[in-house]
Amino acid sequence: MKIKQENNLAFVDGQNLYLGTITGKNKWVVDLEKFRIYLSRKYKVKKAYYFLGYINGSYQGLYDEIQEAGFILKFREHNTIMIGEKKGNVDTDIIFSIMEKMYRREKFDKVILVSGDGDYKQLVDFLIKENKFEKILFPNKKFASSLYRQITRVYYDYLENIRYKVGKNQKGDLR
Repeated sequence: MKIKQENNLAFVDGQNLYLGTITGKNKWVVDLEKFRIYLSRKYKVKKAYYFLGYINGSYQGLYDEIQEAGFILKFREHNTIMIGEKKGNVDTDIIFSIMEKMYRREKFDKVILVSGDGDYKQLVDFLIKENKFEKILFPNKKFASSLYRQITRVYYDYLENIRYKVGKNQKGDLR
């Protein structure tokens, strides 16, 4: 009998992940390579998409680090004539990407979402109903929207609980 290989997808709200781990009294930095390995081993993630607000050449080192860790980098589109600070809001891009994959009937089993933003709540509810949702990983308890209190604990976890596995300069290296 052949055992079915899981083919799960991860969607990371990059700004939410970053701000959720470097703010507060227990600041820490995610080691993206360890985190990508963790997603593969724990949640059987084959492809992991990392969404960022916009392209800025001064951050090329960060973009390289994200890609070298095994994430597929996705940038939010912005009008080049916009004046002022560009907001990195990627919520709609992530939602659209997931819904497009479902609409096109792309082959994947379940979604892992990395964010605490309440804007994803309706998507999470839909994916649970469709049996396409595995887990939402909140960067920390403060970044977990109160909207998620209604879903059962089996569908969420806190990254701060595994920081010893996925944090920089921490014990628990997965390699």
